[in-house]
Amino acid sequence: MAQHFSLAACDVVGFDLDHTLCRYNLPESAVLIYNSFAQFLVKEKGYDKELLTVTPEDWDFCCKGLALDLEDGNFIKLADNGTVLRASHGTKMMAPEALAEEYGGKEWKYFMSDTGMACRSGKYYFYDNYFDLPGALLCARVVDSLTKNNGQKTFDFWKDIVAGIQHNYKMSAFKENCGIYFPEIKRDPGRYLHTCPESVKKWLRQLKNAGKILLLITSSHSDYCRLLCEYILGNDFTDLFDIVITNALKPGFFSHLPSQRPFWTLENDEEQEALPSLDKPGWYSQGNAVHLYELLKKMTGKSEPKVVYFGDSMHSDIFPARHYSNWETVLILEELRGDRDGKPEESEPLEKKGKYEGPKAKPLNTLSKKWGSFFIDSVSGLENMEDSLFYTWSCKRISTYSTIAIPSIEAIAELPLDYKFSRFSSSNSKTAGYYPNPPSILSNNETLTAK
Repeated sequence: MAQHFSLAACDVVGFDLDHTLCRYNLPESAVLIYNSFAQFLVKEKGYDKELLTVTPEDWDFCCKGLALDLEDGNFIKLADNGTVLRASHGTKMMAPEALAEEYGGKEWKYFMSDTGMACRSGKYYFYDNYFDLPGALLCARVVDSLTKNNGQKTFDFWKDIVAGIQHNYKMSAFKENCGIYFPEIKRDPGRYLHTCPESVKKWLRQLKNAGKILLLITSSHSDYCRLLCEYILGNDFTDLFDIVITNALKPGFFSHLPSQRPFWTLENDEEQEALPSLDKPGWYSQGNAVHLYELLKKMTGKSEPKVVYFGDSMHSDIFPARHYSNWETVLILEELRGDRDGKPEESEPLEKKGKYEGPKAKPLNTLSKKWGSFFIDSVSGLENMEDSLFYTWSCKRISTYSTIAIPSIEAIAELPLDYKFSRFSSSNSKTAGYYPNPPSILSNNETLTAK
């Protein structure tokens, strides 16, 4: 495979929406998401009111790449070989002795080599994006509460979390003003969303003018998608995209057969009729990558049009687009924004500073003191640090399934379209595909060999 990747060589450029084209003001959106679930659990399911109170320090628990064992209430951080680097019961971190006793350097019981391991199952849940992360803190605090108040050793609260998702985020929630999340975003979008910088809008037009087909593929429903796009891109946003696909239900969009997941037409944001195939550009709901690719062949006049897809979720965007559709993939990794020398980049524009009072979450893309680096870690408590450094499972997946990883679209918007990015590939170093710079912790441990 070529060592370089260029947008100029692609026929089709596709985008996820949330946390990809649309960046959120993380300290504000995290609190809103947390509250949408916590209030549901307390008011509808009778959970302890303590869940409603969150201190700024509590947010340090949030770290992408954690897995929750739904039965025993343990959160774990995995090494690339499937062993457990750190763990907590609820929010309480396990001491090295307890970690050794519980997991003992063995492969985690649910670990399978990469492609075999779903990110979501009835046994565990992986937290891999900023919509999920506030839920990690909430679930950890639920475990604390049930352990302290009920002496529980095994847990079945997950069904209540799923009910909370349904209540706040079901297809009709936006229209019906259900729950807390949508009504609040509608009321004050500027508090939670960053508008697209002019450089990004210009870059999208540049792609279009260069003859690229532009796609928007989001699991958000069409009414919420429209609100986001109008706010971040302007009322004429539909002129930018040849095809808009909402309620895409990723990763199923990539993994399901066309018969399992047809495209639907939309009218007034309601799904109307299922389509046997996708015949023309437009705005659709659900669907599958196979029928989409057939249309792209027709639109480009090529038997194998080259597609690149930008997304922030390894589970929903990057892994399935690469594994099932063999698309090029650009991972939006905001951890690269918060990484340089441990100094977090500002996560909100200066004009928003101090505008909204109340307890802030730390920016979720900054380092967690509890969990350590997203990219690399040592086995908790081992004396010989040099010999015990491991790539995390999350880090391994980045270099396995991403073509390149960038902190934001803005970071590349002013480069020429034929700019040659160094890509991740097995013959390159583990840091090759990070643009503009690899995480400092990886640069400092370039010689680290995977255990």
